[in-house]
Amino acid sequence: MKKKENKNVSGLKVIPLGGLEQIGMNITAFEYEDSIIVVDCGLSFPADDMLGIDLVIPDVTYLKDNVDKVKAFVITHGHEDHIGALPYVLRELNVPIYATRLTMGIIENKLKENNQLKSVKRKVVKFGQSINLGQFRVEFIKTNHSIVDAAALAIYSPAGIVVHTGDFKVDYTPVFGDAIDLQRFAELGKKGVLALMCDSTNAERPGFTPSEKTVGKTFDTLFEEHKNTRIFVATFASNVDRVQQIINTAYKFQRKVCVEGRSMVNIIETARNLGCINIPDNTLIEIEQMKNYPDEQQVIITTGSQGESMAALSRMASGMHRKITVGAGDTVIFSSSPIPGNEKSVTKVINELLRKGADVIFQDAHVSGHACQEEIKLLYTLIKPKYAIPVHGEFKHLKAQAKIAQSLGIEKENIFILSSGDVLELKEEAKVVGRVPVGTILVDGLGVGDVGNVVLRDRQHLAEDGIMVVVMSLDQYTGQLVAGPDIVSRGFVYMKESDELIEEARATVYEAVQKYLDRGITDWGKLKNTTKDSLSDYVWKKTKRRPMILPIIMKV
Repeated sequence: MKKKENKNVSGLKVIPLGGLEQIGMNITAFEYEDSIIVVDCGLSFPADDMLGIDLVIPDVTYLKDNVDKVKAFVITHGHEDHIGALPYVLRELNVPIYATRLTMGIIENKLKENNQLKSVKRKVVKFGQSINLGQFRVEFIKTNHSIVDAAALAIYSPAGIVVHTGDFKVDYTPVFGDAIDLQRFAELGKKGVLALMCDSTNAERPGFTPSEKTVGKTFDTLFEEHKNTRIFVATFASNVDRVQQIINTAYKFQRKVCVEGRSMVNIIETARNLGCINIPDNTLIEIEQMKNYPDEQQVIITTGSQGESMAALSRMASGMHRKITVGAGDTVIFSSSPIPGNEKSVTKVINELLRKGADVIFQDAHVSGHACQEEIKLLYTLIKPKYAIPVHGEFKHLKAQAKIAQSLGIEKENIFILSSGDVLELKEEAKVVGRVPVGTILVDGLGVGDVGNVVLRDRQHLAEDGIMVVVMSLDQYTGQLVAGPDIVSRGFVYMKESDELIEEARATVYEAVQKYLDRGITDWGKLKNTTKDSLSDYVWKKTKRRPMILPIIMKV
């Protein structure tokens, strides 16, 4: 007897858990029946109001609640906003990782630092190779980006194929390896693609992103113009192709190269071991050997192009670097553009370098690693997706890509600008069917998630208005005031110069506390509130400030 076809085919659920409405913290879950695969697992850096926070990672509660379904992490490339949260997330969700060669090398460095190398399964995947993960099959496709071995993913499910571009650009003349595999995208387009999830970072920019090789020519020109100075080049630690071109130019001009900045040293070492960068013999030297060469034979490649306070260049600019000082007769080239939000920090470093007498160049020595409008159009035209799901960017970037998709004939109702946490189900038709819990987990030192909104609010309060501590001692039998109240303040007023204010504040609290105790009440919670209220009112009247008030009551 012939089996009836089951018309109720399950839907493919696309669930972004981060990375939308922001640049950073990219992580997306794909779910079909009993299988979940997770594409990328990145971090983002703290906003200005996140005082003392080191990193921000995604909340993966949904994945923890469905841990039996999660088959693997599939990683597109080795940038922090795509791999940085792995060591934290893997503590709670130990599933295998699949990635290309250099991406896996960088991930392994992270796992080694966190003693996770033995406990986490890893598999290096080649371009063109497919892996079976439950109901899914995932194919890695070669793309170009500002790091070697970047991949797009074709995600095959019973509901159809979804193409996730990862971060990409179309570079016909890459510095290392092959050009983007446009042929494979066209073949997938012929098969029929259900949805395209495309990088939106440069969707507002018209035209094409120039090839990475154009920066090599710029370096040649700059090195020619600054033959008699020591040259510093600041760039992203992970931009291996950029480092390759700086080394190529340095070799041409018979200069020695020193790499400074721990993250960059680690990545270049990994790239070198994997054959992703070619460094001529006797070109790379240690920082201690620099004194053996005159300034005009030195090139220092360094981290800190984003003005990060602890990066090598920032420490050189502020005179805090132990081994290198920057001054007159030095040329500093910024080979990156500021990430939105970092402009102030970068300007500060540039000003410090100029003040020290260095010549600073911060134009034309960088090209983006992300596709502009024409490249995005090219991919849509080759892939011909039914649905467009813009990813990787703030809302304005996602909106700009939605416009591009519409201009290419994709109907408005087939374009989905999602928010993190939305559950988009793709079947015969696509619709948002619900939400899952999402959010951010703050990393401060060794603490993961132990700083929340309340702590941040307190830090904000302390930063804005300071703190006043009121200390008093009560007799535990009679409940009478034995000593105090004494007031200590930090970050509110300079106490030596504000004796009168502090003395009056003390008198005000004393009066309020005495009145309270005279009524024979012994509830310490209420006594603390009385202390807070009386002191807060007095300070507000006198200074129009609201410091944090912390009463401490001791029994004697």
